[in-house]
Amino acid sequence: MTRDLDWGVPVPLPGAEGKALYVWLDAPIGYISATKQWAKDHDTEWEKWWKADDTRLLHFIGKDNIVFHCIIFPILLKEHGGFILPQNVPANEFLNLEGRKLSTSRNWAVWLHEYIERWPDRQDELRYALATIIPEFRDSEFTWKDFQDKNNNELVAIIGNFVQRIFVLCHKYYDGKVPEPAASNAAQGEQDTVLWAELSGIPGKVAADIDKFRFRDALATAMNAGRLGNKYLTDTEPWKLEKTDPDRVRTVLFNGLRITAALSVVLEPFMPFTAQKLRTMLGLGGLKWADALRDGLIVPGAQLGKAEHLFKPITDAEIAAEVERLKANEPMDQKPEEPQAEAQPKEAKAAISFDDFTKLDLRAGTITAAEKVPKADKLLKLSIDVGEAEPRTIVSGIAQHFTPEELPGKQVLVLCNLEPRKMRGVESQGMVLMAEDAEGKLVFVQPGRAVPSGAEVR
Repeated sequence: MTRDLDWGVPVPLPGAEGKALYVWLDAPIGYISATKQWAKDHDTEWEKWWKADDTRLLHFIGKDNIVFHCIIFPILLKEHGGFILPQNVPANEFLNLEGRKLSTSRNWAVWLHEYIERWPDRQDELRYALATIIPEFRDSEFTWKDFQDKNNNELVAIIGNFVQRIFVLCHKYYDGKVPEPAASNAAQGEQDTVLWAELSGIPGKVAADIDKFRFRDALATAMNAGRLGNKYLTDTEPWKLEKTDPDRVRTVLFNGLRITAALSVVLEPFMPFTAQKLRTMLGLGGLKWADALRDGLIVPGAQLGKAEHLFKPITDAEIAAEVERLKANEPMDQKPEEPQAEAQPKEAKAAISFDDFTKLDLRAGTITAAEKVPKADKLLKLSIDVGEAEPRTIVSGIAQHFTPEELPGKQVLVLCNLEPRKMRGVESQGMVLMAEDAEGKLVFVQPGRAVPSGAEVR
């Protein structure tokens, strides 16, 4: 880096005359200085954060700072001696905004203080949308439309819908108190056994993914607790059983409150304000990670808070206003885009009979796992819940458009009665429906809002 030598330290190498190390030779030391000041302000010791053997030093950075954090700063710490070295340096790719690079100098950005003013008490909605698109392995993009979709189709439809139904029914049937689950085995169903078997592994998997800095995977797994809760309510239909099997209803709703408590734990790293709301509604104080599915956490007879909507739907008008506000700051030196050629209408395929259409078994499915197919650049192996006893295995040629890590939790449309076919040694048991945009990018054909896995498309 060529700079006036007054700016930095001359590079002590032959042929490096006129070059200096600046900013990043001394700026990281500011991290230590900041820790000292923080410790002084809080009347505590600073050295334990930089010198204790049981401290993990982690650097969360953008990919353009890898050299500084992986080479220069560790060298300074090692040469000085007495300091721990970075254990890991999770470096993200770049996050773009509405088709362009973020630029604070050009005001092509979403300013946090302005967002909070325009969207009061909606911090978690933005946190969630950003957490789902963290550019962990490749550049990603924030758009206001995606923000709306994530809020309406995931937060409102999955978490908000589940919690609202549980609390409304508890207030309707039990005057807002925690119901006493039935003690008899008759009131315990196979659905309960399946539910707890699937839920039991979620806190551990979320914690493991966070510890590996796989935040998108961790959030997708945490959201699966809400999906399982919604499926459980849909399958058990407690609102239909109150007059004929009240013992079963008490058990189902008690289980629903336990799931709500678990959600307040596993979602807290991503949505802390929502986690606190859930605990307030449940009448609980602070919880530890081990409390997520702990027996005895939910106490029969305890008073519940009122049923409230955790999230509100976002309208098209609200999103249009944000897009217009951003475009008003559009950099003037950006070249206008070339007008696109008018799309040519595609020729329709030959008509089929209604009877032919009814032969198609089209269902909504939820991707539960995804992995690359060995020795196949274009193929991903998907596990998809389509409302059957076991997820279906479907091989899809989408590996150049999606990473396996971003797919769990997504809802898709599946053609279920397509004849099975082996691809690279893996039997594919259906087809995921896709559309192709003008740039040749594949996109999922999805329900307009979250629906139970297995819902029929007709």
